[in-house]
Amino acid sequence: MDWNDSPEQAAFRAQVQELISQKLPERYRQGLGSWDYDRKSEDADVRKAAKDWGDALAERGWFAPQWPKEYGGGGMSPMELFIFRQEMALADAPHVGGQGTRQLGATLIVHGSEEQKAEHLPKILSGEVNWRQGYSEPGSGSDLASLQTRAIRDGDEYVINGQKIWTSGAHYADWLYVLTRTDPDAPKHRGISFLLVDKATPGITVRPLVNMAFEHEFNETFFEDVRTPARNRVGEENRGWYVGATLLDFERSNVDGAVHSRRNINELVDYVKTDEGRARSRLGDSDTLRHELAQDYVETEVLNNFSFRIISMQNAGQIPNYEASTAKLFNSELNQKLARTGTKIFGLHSNIWSGDLAPMKSKFTHSYVSSVSSTIAAGTSEIQRNIIATRGLGLPRG
Repeated sequence: MDWNDSPEQAAFRAQVQELISQKLPERYRQGLGSWDYDRKSEDADVRKAAKDWGDALAERGWFAPQWPKEYGGGGMSPMELFIFRQEMALADAPHVGGQGTRQLGATLIVHGSEEQKAEHLPKILSGEVNWRQGYSEPGSGSDLASLQTRAIRDGDEYVINGQKIWTSGAHYADWLYVLTRTDPDAPKHRGISFLLVDKATPGITVRPLVNMAFEHEFNETFFEDVRTPARNRVGEENRGWYVGATLLDFERSNVDGAVHSRRNINELVDYVKTDEGRARSRLGDSDTLRHELAQDYVETEVLNNFSFRIISMQNAGQIPNYEASTAKLFNSELNQKLARTGTKIFGLHSNIWSGDLAPMKSKFTHSYVSSVSSTIAAGTSEIQRNIIATRGLGLPRG
């Protein structure tokens, strides 16, 4: 593992920093908005900010930096992609394309037909279509292969019936990629197909799920006799589990989480050194809290090194497995620890949800509430520990 940039990597990092410095719209410099939401805002200025940022990245071929150049992507090496995402996270600059560029598009390049690539990849690159994932179900979360949403072949179409839950961003998606059961009699991993579904198709209902932080990010999505053309199946019928697994293999370095954890703790340390921060924190009166903050700082550096380990493996042509689970587990639990530490440091001030008296605009209060799902989303901590035990330590199953 090498912590230092080569001359070529340093030059590339400077290019990314230059683009962010010159082209990032002021809205995003202020930490406002989300590109996924902004692209369809009713506010013309907000839509313009999203378009300008997307265009700036597209000019460099960086709208989909990980895609091969022949498909309109940046053709970045694993290390270049790591540097790109590291600098984007440091600047809090929004990624564009959402799950379309990071997950679905990259999966179509591997498993999609030429017709599917020609139809969908250009619309992802233009920002015209936003994709979201239809995987989890009320009874199928960590054990995803037990999903029950059915798709029955009817001529040149599949008819889908069932329910998905925790469909992040489904309320502003244009299309969904959905895992469905097409052979109920097959072993559970072998009777699943991967279907692409236009969200405007009749029979789809999206209902909001508002979390404890009063945020509408999740949804439950219902499919009632939803018809999608058979040509929208990616890969073979009943082999969709393996297409879905390819999709989940993307985004493994976890550099965003490492950078954001480091930023959060540095901002906390800087704030408590100010007059306002000293007045609103308990840090000066508690050795225990100072030790806890120091421990969290050490763990942010550990997470950063997990990210370097994974990207070094990828850059050497290796495939991280339990290493990715280790980083995910560590990041999820560190996210919760940082939130707890912040709220304890500000004591009763952490009861303030908003307003002038709220320390750091109630950043740690909000993260304390919203981070409850960190150890559930994207694979529970229990699942990650099982992977580490069996694949990393070689312990027996059962």
